[in-house]
Amino acid sequence: MRLTRKRLCWFLIALYCLFSLYAAYHVFFGRRRRAPAASLRGLRKGAAAARERRGREQSTLGSEEWNPWEGDEKNEQQHRFKTSLQILNKSTKGKTDFHVQIWGKAAIGLYLWEHIFEGSLDPTDVTAQWREGNSVVGRTHYSFITGPAVVPGYFPIDVNNVVLILNGREKAKVFYATQWLLYAQNLVQTQKLQHLAVVLLGNEHCNNEWINQFLKRNGGFVELLFIIYDSPWVNDADIFQWPLGVATYRNFPVVEASWSMLHNERPYLCNFLGTVYENSSRQALMNILKQDGNDKLCWVSVREQWQPQETNESLKNYQDALLQSDLTLCPVGVNTECYRIYEACSYGSIPVVEDIMTAGSCGNTSVYRNAPLQLLKSMDAPFIFIKNWNELPAVLEREKTLILQEKIQRRKMLLHWYQRFKTELKMRFTNILESSFLMNNKG
Repeated sequence: MRLTRKRLCWFLIALYCLFSLYAAYHVFFGRRRRAPAASLRGLRKGAAAARERRGREQSTLGSEEWNPWEGDEKNEQQHRFKTSLQILNKSTKGKTDFHVQIWGKAAIGLYLWEHIFEGSLDPTDVTAQWREGNSVVGRTHYSFITGPAVVPGYFPIDVNNVVLILNGREKAKVFYATQWLLYAQNLVQTQKLQHLAVVLLGNEHCNNEWINQFLKRNGGFVELLFIIYDSPWVNDADIFQWPLGVATYRNFPVVEASWSMLHNERPYLCNFLGTVYENSSRQALMNILKQDGNDKLCWVSVREQWQPQETNESLKNYQDALLQSDLTLCPVGVNTECYRIYEACSYGSIPVVEDIMTAGSCGNTSVYRNAPLQLLKSMDAPFIFIKNWNELPAVLEREKTLILQEKIQRRKMLLHWYQRFKTELKMRFTNILESSFLMNNKG
């Protein structure tokens, strides 16, 4: 009798332990696996259809077991990934030694940021009042701000190092640029800024004396000057030449190379869409094209008066002309350097450049003796340079003898050079800033 009671007690204890384990299992794991029967059947039907689709598409996931809680697991994984990414970003941010803010107060700033730095802007709307972006290059964190809302005294200054991008091409622009420099001068004098560099769209005749008083070499506060056009001031010590780039003020985009851009036959031998001024070399160019009937083989569209803005239709026509022409004719305007050169490079159309000096004060410098277009020539631009448009018929005759494969190789070479050109400019620019005024600054 005692033995029977003892067995009964052991049996009840064992049964209690099993019940406890069963209850614990459902408390910790049962909620995740419990699903209404109807919902589970619906999910299984969906899974069957999904498996059929995966089988037809020969997906590598086709042999995997369907998991109705896969969505929850992915959400958990994404949460863990975001947390890890935030930790990584914090650790990466701590590794940047310097912070430089770029104030884009001229359209050339968009060429620097979007084309050379390959940075993005938020918002993407080009008409937005305030746009900004961030990029890390080497040990330096760069931030970029632009738009009509970027006004002196109306945005916070939380950096020690600034690059100010200005337009000094004409008198009205110089007045506006001077106001920005006076504002920056006050910031330096009140120790809110330590270092300032300027990227300047200079005068097309290279008459830029107005900025001399602000340069540090003359007792001012601008430590570095990056200037567009062949200014004789360029010395590669504190004054550097900078490219004109594409016409971002006309919304010329960042162009991504495609297979068709490289390999398709282009229907036009050359193109020129632009303003033809009376008694200019552009007028001579038009006459030469008509003499041999080459104007019928080229995409030519001219106007007598310059227009600062493009319509959507005219911009598309221009881009199509670049994309569908093997050569892009680049006659001089007020200056030899023009947006058309860089825009042709974007589409793999070889620039045919009129290589002559224009009137004004531009020319050779103490470090370059190959004006005009010294920057492009120093970086071995694969262009066709001519001194007179009388040379064009021979150029076009040679062009007619090229087979498609030769043209494809030439396009590849041009696009590769242009990408390398922008990358090298980016590295030069950032290295100059670091070596010139960031090495002893932890801004």
